[in-house]
Amino acid sequence: MYTFGYHTLPLTEHDPKRFTRVTCAPTLAPYLKQELETLGFDCLSMDKTGVEIKATTREAIGLNLHLRTAFHVLQRFADINCRNADELYREAKRLPWDRVIDPAGYLSVTSNVNNPTITNSMFPNMRLKDAICDKLVEVAGKRPDAGSKQDAMVVHMHWRENKARIYLNLTGRKLSDRGYRKMPYKAPMRETIAAAVLMEMGYTGEKPLVVPMCGSGTLAIEAALMAKERAAGLLRSNYACNHFLGASESDWKQERADANKSVAKRDPAPIIASDIEEEAVEASRKNAITAGVDHLIEFHVCDFAETPLPDDKGDIILHGEYGVRLGDDSLIETYNRKGDFFKQQCAGWTGYVFTSGKPLIAAMKLKVSKRTPFTNAEIDCRLLKYELYEGSRTSKASDNLSDCQDTV
Repeated sequence: MYTFGYHTLPLTEHDPKRFTRVTCAPTLAPYLKQELETLGFDCLSMDKTGVEIKATTREAIGLNLHLRTAFHVLQRFADINCRNADELYREAKRLPWDRVIDPAGYLSVTSNVNNPTITNSMFPNMRLKDAICDKLVEVAGKRPDAGSKQDAMVVHMHWRENKARIYLNLTGRKLSDRGYRKMPYKAPMRETIAAAVLMEMGYTGEKPLVVPMCGSGTLAIEAALMAKERAAGLLRSNYACNHFLGASESDWKQERADANKSVAKRDPAPIIASDIEEEAVEASRKNAITAGVDHLIEFHVCDFAETPLPDDKGDIILHGEYGVRLGDDSLIETYNRKGDFFKQQCAGWTGYVFTSGKPLIAAMKLKVSKRTPFTNAEIDCRLLKYELYEGSRTSKASDNLSDCQDTV
């Protein structure tokens, strides 16, 4: 038995609202929910790695352009009952794949499976792919090429116990792959996490933003895109939604044109990015050029403590090395210097540090006013907020070392 929920891929005024799941990295769901609600969607549910809404196909396709914290936009195709891989094949083959899959195209199948009969994680993908292709051979006399590249048609399956929900992945490669980071440099922060961090900071572009230790420039570039209200997905031209049968090239061009119209005419307050490594600044500058925001960012090659600060106060965020080398004495010393930099040079600013680990947090020797958990590259991290008061309140805050402890 199956429930068919996705009859075709229309981009018309009669396009009905359908069950749509938008996925994200762990800890980012609240920010994704905020984005979706800002765009006018009612969130039906939220879990650790996604938010569920109802959207027309055209609305769902447009989300690829506008969302900053999401991974994929998935629209339900069918729900089927299947106890094992043979039943999966049989039930999936009954579905009307000829309405959405181009037999002359390229198909990728992905899945998330928790079924006791499955011991090889790739086997369900193969059986679902076989069901789709065999159905197309029966109906159309040919089958699409298939493989792991997610740059054309992508079908995703979520299979738990005896029930499988099959989606059309309208995104393809993750939305975090904006397309501007041609030079990633060392261990860069993922674009979606950078966007969520800026959202948590309340960044709007109205106040200066300083990003010492900028690495490949992701935080500064994402800030510039947000400040200009530029849809992050405009930097990328290829999405899976463009490859399914029924996709309208003219309507997709209109979606992009509408997104371009939302770009703010005003420029943001100064965005300053610095790094002691010349190669990092060069990578940041080239990435910013690719993103079209290099004119909005001021770059400097210098130690973080020598980063020039604008006269107007704003936000300053430090994101440097952390993680597996928590006991490294040089890291402890660096974080001690970060605390001194905040205390001695950033009075009146709001300071943030994105890091991991109690020893490093304690080494700042500053009172943390707020801790927000994030997961970056499977590392448990914190965004730490510091109110860097001017005058006597600075010393009072820095003396309260008991609040430097964190529960990681």
